[in-house]
Amino acid sequence: MTITVPNSVTHDILRDEGAYIAQAVTATKLGQEDRTQITARAAGLVRDIRGSDTPGLMEVFLAEYGLSTSEGVALMCLAEALLRVPDAATIDDLIEDKIAPSDWGTHLGKSASSLVNASTWALMLTGRVLDERSKSAAATLRGAVKRLGEPVIRTAVGRAMREMGRQFVLGESIDSAMTRAAKMEARGYSYSYDMLGEAARTMDDAKRYHTAYGRAIRAIGARATGNDIRTNPGISVKLSALHPRYEVAQEERVMAELVPRARELARLAAALGLGFNIDAEESDRLALSLKVIDRVLDDPALEGWDGFGVVVQAYGPRAADTIDWLAAKAESCDRKLMVRLVKGAYWDTEIKRAQVMGLDGFPVLTQKPASDVNFIACARKLLAARVRLYPQFATHNAHTVAAVLHMAEGMGVDPADYEFQRLHGMGETLHDIVLRNEGTRCRIYAPVGAHKDLLAYLVRRLLENGANSSFVNQIVDENVPPAEVAACPFAALESAPKGLNPKIATGPDLFGKDRRNAKGWDLTDARDLESIAQARGPWADATFVAGPLIAGTVAGGAPYDARNPARPDDLLGQVTPAAPQDVQTALAAATAWQADAATRATVLNRAADLYEQHFGAFFAILAREAGKSQLDAVGELREAVDFLRYYAGQADGLTHPARGVFTCISPWNFPLAIFTGQIAGALSAGNGVLAKPAEQTPITAHYAARLLHDAGAPRDVLQLLPGDGATVGAALTSDARVHGVAFTGSTDTAKLIQRAMADHMAPGAPLIAETGGLNAMIVDSTALPEQAVRDVLASSFQSAGQRCSALRCLYVQEDVAPEFERMLFGAMDELRLDDPWHLASDVGPVIDADAHSQIADYVAAARAEGRVLHELNAPEQGHFVAPVALRVRGIADLKREVFGPVLHIARFKASDLDRVIADVNATGYGLTFGLHTRIDGRVQHVVDRVHAGNMYVNRNQIGAIVGSQPFGGEGLSGTGPKAGGPHYLARFTGAQAQTVTRQTPYLPAGAVAKAVGPDITSIATEHGLPGPTGESNRLREVTRAPLLCLGPGTDLAAMQVSAVEALGGRAIALDGVPQDLDRADGFSGVLFWGDAGTARQIAQALAQRDGPIVPLITDQPDRAHVMLERHLCVDTTASGGNAQLLAEVAA
Repeated sequence: MTITVPNSVTHDILRDEGAYIAQAVTATKLGQEDRTQITARAAGLVRDIRGSDTPGLMEVFLAEYGLSTSEGVALMCLAEALLRVPDAATIDDLIEDKIAPSDWGTHLGKSASSLVNASTWALMLTGRVLDERSKSAAATLRGAVKRLGEPVIRTAVGRAMREMGRQFVLGESIDSAMTRAAKMEARGYSYSYDMLGEAARTMDDAKRYHTAYGRAIRAIGARATGNDIRTNPGISVKLSALHPRYEVAQEERVMAELVPRARELARLAAALGLGFNIDAEESDRLALSLKVIDRVLDDPALEGWDGFGVVVQAYGPRAADTIDWLAAKAESCDRKLMVRLVKGAYWDTEIKRAQVMGLDGFPVLTQKPASDVNFIACARKLLAARVRLYPQFATHNAHTVAAVLHMAEGMGVDPADYEFQRLHGMGETLHDIVLRNEGTRCRIYAPVGAHKDLLAYLVRRLLENGANSSFVNQIVDENVPPAEVAACPFAALESAPKGLNPKIATGPDLFGKDRRNAKGWDLTDARDLESIAQARGPWADATFVAGPLIAGTVAGGAPYDARNPARPDDLLGQVTPAAPQDVQTALAAATAWQADAATRATVLNRAADLYEQHFGAFFAILAREAGKSQLDAVGELREAVDFLRYYAGQADGLTHPARGVFTCISPWNFPLAIFTGQIAGALSAGNGVLAKPAEQTPITAHYAARLLHDAGAPRDVLQLLPGDGATVGAALTSDARVHGVAFTGSTDTAKLIQRAMADHMAPGAPLIAETGGLNAMIVDSTALPEQAVRDVLASSFQSAGQRCSALRCLYVQEDVAPEFERMLFGAMDELRLDDPWHLASDVGPVIDADAHSQIADYVAAARAEGRVLHELNAPEQGHFVAPVALRVRGIADLKREVFGPVLHIARFKASDLDRVIADVNATGYGLTFGLHTRIDGRVQHVVDRVHAGNMYVNRNQIGAIVGSQPFGGEGLSGTGPKAGGPHYLARFTGAQAQTVTRQTPYLPAGAVAKAVGPDITSIATEHGLPGPTGESNRLREVTRAPLLCLGPGTDLAAMQVSAVEALGGRAIALDGVPQDLDRADGFSGVLFWGDAGTARQIAQALAQRDGPIVPLITDQPDRAHVMLERHLCVDTTASGGNAQLLAEVAA
């Protein structure tokens, strides 16, 4: 019978850690005397282990190469990548990258293990060979050896890594593993085999893993003896290996497709009398895993079999509730279940995920002693439930072992009624002693598979146990007394701060006390999903009315219907566009905001709170009007809130007055976030705003503008004018009563706006433009394919590819391209195109029929040329475009940005990396760029050469967090300054310059070329920005091409040069106005403080230029006029985990 997974598991995910652990301490039923006895017993075990002449290799290895050493981290990264790299050149680069910078000599001869010492000696020699940092005679000799000896080094390091693999992988096949296991089985150990491999990305992968599991079960069964599950070997299965979409959003598919596979394997194991364990994975899948287990266990074919097992992670506060559910399920099935209790394997991943999502807590305990205590509390629960549950305690910690033995003895539990477990290659001496002295059982959890598949497993083990404070790390360090190694976690908790670990910021506190992070929603949390459903419900079929919001009477144009792009029969409501007289009314009434900075900040912060309170309406409107999935709607609302709070926090720091009135023209692809960001920036600086939203998304804008008014923005300061470009946009960008324009949209439209402004507005009125991109990603042969495929899918097809940051051209190193493309196309097949209202939808519609026909025509032309590599099918209803991959030779084949789910793929040789970079730069666009590699030196090489505003390494290249990842491009992709960055607000203010009216001479064509020197950019500053753990965010300022300082007159030109240079920029003074400003190269802007007539002529000449927008500056320049801003975001956990977080928390 079905046992419903309780709310304590599905809903109560984020708990009060202090209160929970207080309950866990009570649940252990261990008084002070018990604790003292346990600690003494544990210290005795430590002494016995140290007295043994066979310390385990992993313990010895970690004692020498823990996460506190750069060598330990380098080895982790090398082990993670080396064995999967097929080409020699990249192997050599990877080895040099990881080995040369490290100080291996400090470890020589220190280890008790000859193998570790031999490895140190080899690595030290290799490091010396590869390290050419000093130019001594010896270095020159080593350089020669490097040139002559790369194959030797390659072979040696590869062999060392395979030897390391052999130590921690029982066998490359199940047969070789069982043969090797026989020796330990003869000593009384049993085994549980874990088939190595990443989670399935494709259905073919899932079927392959399923087949491999089946083969392994049969092979194990052939060698099993007797009918006792407790002594027979078993197998561990990862549900993520059996289905490529094992996730909450795809629960319907999981139950229909994954359950039969798991059931088939369970039946096979039951027939052969084996143990069959479902491995634990990330916490967001816990409830789903229990639903799968519930369904599998209801199979009548499994009746009478006690071999079904489940892994429970004690670092999760839901562990005890999970055990209670398993006991109830076992009772309902009238049989026993095995429960393997572990500390937990994804702690650092869980911390980062919760921070990224803005959650106000964590699904795991944040203090290590809390996990140790919770393990002991759960162990008591398991021992008490032994009639229905067979406890399996997986630990290498002497204190935990001593606690289990103490409780079992006190409860009168027969040693045959539970077992300990250890990992192959770890905890050997500890469990030899316990097995010999206590008569308990011990099972070895042993990975099986090719050494190249070892990487994720080994790195995870290194991370779990590599911190200085871990038991495994300390056990062989004689400097740490036994009593300290076996320290009591209860005592540690009493002296630690109560509740969450103070070293770890929650989502809301990520940016410190000055700015509260936007509220997050977890779309795998049943509580959040129910909250969203309840809040969206009233708006699911609501009818909206939208129109101008101006400081005057609305005339209004002809109303039109707004329809859902996913379901055109869904009528959202009526939109009344602004009539020409409405635009004039708004222009006449528009005024700067006279309130002080504190008042403006209060209003913006109040608006942010209102936005969050109205999340249900926003999520509904974004889905129905803009085709936004729930994931995208959450991201969009959070970004809008972040803009409001971030700019509110900067209002008081502005040193110059507002310019007056700004026109803000926002796009349909981010109808809330960009709409809000532009307005918030202008308002924070004290400007009035005339907001023109995109024609396709006026309802979103209208709802947001009303909330901004409700928050306190005056009606004459913020006015909304929905309508088309010809009626509204043209008028708002060609009126002298407007003092600047913020625009996000196409490059071509930005150029038209620049020309209109030059003709009609005051010369020098700023245009802040964020435009399109031809964005590339490079994937080299060191990249982990599963990660890169995940990130390519998100970068190309999330939001139906309708992001200016989206990946358009993917370069894959030819050595891995065939297999990579196979995996990518298989993963594409798993995407679901559906109404984005539904959680299961991955890809929604494109915005309208025009967009649909343009993209469809483009793909049809590619199909006619035979360039379609892979294409999905689109629903017939709505404006859906099927995701498609097209073959190209390189990015030069892309003649324009195709704004939809279209990915172009090119292959490249490892030796052609610099040519690829040059081709990407040659497009003239510079918005986003992605790179997947494990070579740190290559990251630096590429980042130093690519011209892009936002670069992403080992992650997707979409999404930019306000204040953490300021967003905006260069070249054809935008003017700067970056939105959500430190310089954005300054452009909405003006510092008046000294102006004179005097005759200005004209200089002949060629004057600029003669004055401009070589284009030498330099890095002016680089600094880190706040963000989640496991991620590096750095903002680099690079000098722009020089500004032309045209005076008029040498005195003003000299003042202009001084102003530019004071900001760190480059300047060229000219005594006159060059006649070829409309076409000359080599400069990035023009300073002119003279008469309005000449200034307008200069502005008009600059507006006629092809290529990037070049500004005329008629007041004092700001920092972003002289500096390009380039942001780099690196996922520092890509090699398998967050070494930095683990080391920091352990410190």
